Amino acid sequence: MQLFLDFIQNNIKNLKNEYICATNVHTVITAYDDDQYKKVQNTAIASLPDGGPIASYCIKKGYSETKRTTGPDFMGEILKLGLKENYKHFFYGSTKETLDKLKIQLENDYKGINIVGMYSPPFRKLTDEEDKDIIKMINDASPDFVWIGLGAPKQEIFMYEHKDKINSLMVGVGAAFDFFAGNIKRAPAWMQKLNLEWLYRLLQDPKRLFSRYLYTNTKFIFLTKILRK
Repeated sequence: MQLFLDFIQNNIKNLKNEYICATNVHTVITAYDDDQYKKVQNTAIASLPDGGPIASYCIKKGYSETKRTTGPDFMGEILKLGLKENYKHFFYGSTKETLDKLKIQLENDYKGINIVGMYSPPFRKLTDEEDKDIIKMINDASPDFVWIGLGAPKQEIFMYEHKDKINSLMVGVGAAFDFFAGNIKRAPAWMQKLNLEWLYRLLQDPKRLFSRYLYTNTKFIFLTKILRK
C-alpha cells in the first residue's frame, strides 16, 4: 500500500489521462481468455494486487514484498491522504441511491473531503452524445481522482476507452461504492487476513458469484501450477 501511496503523491500531476486497475483472480482469468481485455489491463499505469491469490503468486514469482492491496482499501487511504493534500474526487458508477448514501457517509467519515461530482450512468451502452456530455462534466469538475464503480470488466473497459479523454487519474474500485455506502458489509478482519474475503462475498451473493468463482478460481489454480513448473 505504501508503495502505491508514495507513487501517487510523487506523480499525481503527471497521472492525468491514466488509470489504475484492481487486479484479482476474476480479471486475470478474463484477460487470459480475452486478448482485447488483456490489452485493457496491460495499458493501466499500475495494477493493485487485489486479492490474496494474486499477492501470493507474485511472492512465488520472486516479488517477496507483495501484499494484498484491495481497491476499497486503496480508495480509503487516498481519501485520508486527500484531506491533507486537498485532492478532488469524482465518483462514477452504481445507482443514484447508492451515490447519495455514499456522499453522506464519506462526508461524515472524512470531514472536509472535496467531492466535486457524482454520476450514475445508465445501465446500457452510452450514446456518443451521452459519452461526450459525461466527459465534459467530469473534465469541467477537474477532479484529481475519478473513482469508477462499474464492476469488472466494464469499469476497466471504460477507463481504457477514456484514457485520453478524461483529464484525471481513474481508478476502478468495483464494489467499493457499496462498501463505503453501507450497502454491503466487508468480511471480518480475520477473514481478510486469511484471504477469505471472496468466500464472505460468495455467501452474500451466491447466485451471481458461484459460477464465476467456480470457473475463475479453478482455472487460476490450474494455470499457476503449470506456470510454476
